[in-house]
Parts: sequence; structure tokens; C-alpha cells
Amino acid sequence: MGVASANLDANAVPRLRRVLSLWDLVLYGVVAVTPSAPVTVFGLVSVRARGHTVDTILLAMIAMSLTAISYGRMASLYPTAGSAYTYVGRGLHPHLGFLAGWAMLLDYLIIPLFCVVYGSLIVQRMLPGVPYVVISASFACGITYLNVRGIRATARTNQVLMAFMGLVLVAFIAFAIRYLLYHAGWGGLFSTAPFYDPREFDARAVLHATSFAALAYIGFDSVTTLAEDVHNPKRNVLVATVAVCLFTGTFGGALTYLAQRVWPDFRTFPDIATAFMDATRKVGGSGLFEAMVLLLIVANLGSGLTGQVGAARLLFGMGRDNVLPKRFFAYLDPKRNTPTFNILVIGALTFAGSLGKRYDLIGELLNFGAFLGFMGVNAAAIRQFYILPQSGRTRSFLHDLLLPFLGFAFCLVIWLGLGSLAKIVGCIWFAGGLAYAAVRTRGFRLEPVMIDFRES
Repeated sequence: MGVASANLDANAVPRLRRVLSLWDLVLYGVVAVTPSAPVTVFGLVSVRARGHTVDTILLAMIAMSLTAISYGRMASLYPTAGSAYTYVGRGLHPHLGFLAGWAMLLDYLIIPLFCVVYGSLIVQRMLPGVPYVVISASFACGITYLNVRGIRATARTNQVLMAFMGLVLVAFIAFAIRYLLYHAGWGGLFSTAPFYDPREFDARAVLHATSFAALAYIGFDSVTTLAEDVHNPKRNVLVATVAVCLFTGTFGGALTYLAQRVWPDFRTFPDIATAFMDATRKVGGSGLFEAMVLLLIVANLGSGLTGQVGAARLLFGMGRDNVLPKRFFAYLDPKRNTPTFNILVIGALTFAGSLGKRYDLIGELLNFGAFLGFMGVNAAAIRQFYILPQSGRTRSFLHDLLLPFLGFAFCLVIWLGLGSLAKIVGCIWFAGGLAYAAVRTRGFRLEPVMIDFRES
């Protein structure tokens, strides 16, 4: 009996220990999204929404919170890496799952590009005499060099950055409240204008701007990748995912509300891309302004580093599995054990793409792929929990159909609000993935090639 038991233990499938609490998950999600995310979208969204930035943040929060419920429920069934890719592939169809993964691949490739462009715009604001091309080349080459050398940010570095980020943003809130009370009293601090100004409000403009504002929530779904590590995953993953969206919307809404009150005329921003920094200087002087600049530069550098290495490792996994040409994409530097060719290719593409300076288009392309995945997860939740036969539970119209349907509908409206150029570029990428899948599966008769997102 003892020998048999020992053999069973030896042959058991290894499982991760469940050591994370609900608050660990929430903190992880907040770090992934970053509290400074609304800062990057403030100026452009203010102009597009005609001064109603807070509305766009809150509308996006509704869509993301509803979608987060679907993510949490699907994570309880499929606690593996891949997120939307896994949920769509298993909840709807493997071929649709591959297309969701293809859309996610676009996001992985674009993240370092967005960081380089926005980081370069910030530096150029501080050093206007330096040509943009020099700054963007320095950003792209620096990130590529560090990743080729195998240098990655440590968890402690991320914790320090988060603490500094929180300190600067809380300081802005305090200085903004003091500024508004001093110059306009309670009427300056509390106003309905950021939510509804009859002279400027345009529902179509707000919806269009929401398509870019949703960029502030990208990364909330990273919580679901820890489903195997957390206590009570069926409850905690769902609660944490929704909590991250609510925190992002509430905190981001507060930041943009105060910035809108401090700088109410969206037509007078010196620079749309860095408009939040101007509001920071207005309330806190050069000290707070320079702290915000440093925060955003370091945050974009760190995100660019991790984004580039994540994309490079994802391409490596696809090369190793013969999804892409193996000789090139599966190459590892024998000394540093890094996918050098992939890093260099992404670095070159990042620099070339950054020359257009279109961080608005890049952000919308990020949302193009992300929201296709979000809609897929909501549709998968409907099929999984409402359409397929249920054993041991009763279908709920509210939880199994209405909530994921509303999440799908909100995401669809936001996706439709993307700019025409972003849709064209995104559809070209999507068509390429469709054609590639058709060839590899002989007209969709075979199982689709798999993308291993654990490499990222």
C-alpha cells in the first residue's frame, strides 16, 4: 500500500501552490495597468471629447468591468496563460482562438512602439532643440541594446517605480485641490462641467474619444494568468479583475477630473500629447512638473523593455513550434540565452514606426486588437455558461447572458469608434492572419497552429 501510494505521488501532475491572496491579485493588476495610464491619454481625449475626458474614462470602465466579469468566469474554467486566446479557442472554436491570438500578437508588437513614441515626445518637450529622430533612435536603440544584453527590470525596481508613481500622482491630486480651492473656492473644485457642458457636449465625439481612452485599461486581464496561483480562484480572480477596472476608472477619473478643472479650455493646450504635464506645472510648479516628466520617461522605458522582450519571446515560441520559420525566429544567443534576432527585428520595426510620431494611431491599433479579444471573451462566456449544457448548476439569464452580452455590446461600440486608419491597418493585419491560418490548416480542415503565450 505504501509503495503504491509512493508511485502515485511520483506520477502526479505537478501543480503550482496557491499562495496569492485577493489583494495580491489586485496589486498585480494595478501594477500591470499602471496608475499613470490616464495621464498618457488625457490631452488627446480632452480634445476629441471636447472637454469631457471623465465621461470617456467612466464609459470605458463600464465596458471593461463587464468584460472583466467574463474574464474572471472563464479563468475559473481555463486557468492557463493565453488569456483571450485560450478562452476564445476553448469557449468558441480553435480557429477563432487562433485569430484572437493573432490580434493579441499585434498588441505585443505595438506596445514597445507606443512606449518609444510617447517617451520620445516627453523628452522632446524637455529638450526641444534635439531632433525627434535622435531621441526616438536613442530610445529604440537603448531598449534593444539592454534586451540583447539580457538585462530586464527586477520586481524590486517595479515596486520602487510604483511607489514613486503613486507619490507623484497623489501629490498632483493634493496640489490640484489646493489650487482650485485657492483660486475658485468650492465652486472651482466641484463642478458638473467635466461631465456635461451643454456648450461643448457631443455624444458622437465622446464615444469616438472613448475608443482611445480605453487604452488606460490595457493590461487588466493579466490578473487571469495567475489563476493557478491564487486561493479560491473561482471567486478571487473574478473579484480582482473587476476591482482593477473599478480602481483604474475611479482613480483615473479623479486625475482627469482635476486636470480638466485646472485647465478647462481644451483648445489652449501647448502640446496635446503632454497636456497633463502642463496641468501639473500649473498646480505644482517646476518641481512637480519635472517629477512627472521623470515618472513618465522611466515608466515608458520600463514598459518598452518588458514589452519588447515579451514580443521577442513570443516570436521565439512561434519559431520553436514552427508557426514561424524556425531557423530565424527560434535562434537563441548561445552566450546570453536571448532571442537576439527577434529583439533586433522588433527594435528596427519600433524605430521605423516611431518616425511617424502618431501615438494616437498606435494607441488605437492597440485597442483594435484588444477589443476584438474582449468581444471574443464575452461571446465565449455566453456560449460556455448559457448555451452549452450545464451540469450541476442552473442557467442565470442575468449572469450567463445579459452581463456578457452587455460587455460585448459596449466593447463593440468602442471598437466601432476607432479611427478609420486604425481599422484599415488592423483589418489588413487580421486578413494576413486569416490567410496564414487558411494555408497552414488546408482551408481550415486541420486544427490551427498554436501560439504559446507562456513564452511572453
